[in-house]
Amino acid sequence: MDKVYNHKDVEERIYKDWEEKGYFKPEINPQGKPYSIILPPTNANGALHFGHAMYVVEDILIRFHRMKGFSALWLPGTDHAGIETQFVFEKKLREQGKSRLDFKREELYEMIK
Repeated sequence: MDKVYNHKDVEERIYKDWEEKGYFKPEINPQGKPYSIILPPTNANGALHFGHAMYVVEDILIRFHRMKGFSALWLPGTDHAGIETQFVFEKKLREQGKSRLDFKREELYEMIK
């Protein structure tokens, strides 16, 4: 055993093994038990925080379930970041005595740009 852990050697060997075994490729298996995680998209929201670590945990869970034979899918999900944008925009409209319902969709898109 080496005196010092060399992550590059270890990770390269494991990564190659995982690629050869297809652990990164979801398979549709009607007989397999499904397992899925809906992944919210990342956004540029400043310094790293605990929420960013959640993606690592999700990645581990998906890979683990694929290795166990589950039909595992890590699916990009809904854009939760847009909710805050909408909240701020609607607050500004209320300050003007207006509502988003006062405008056509195209008008709102132009105002938000």
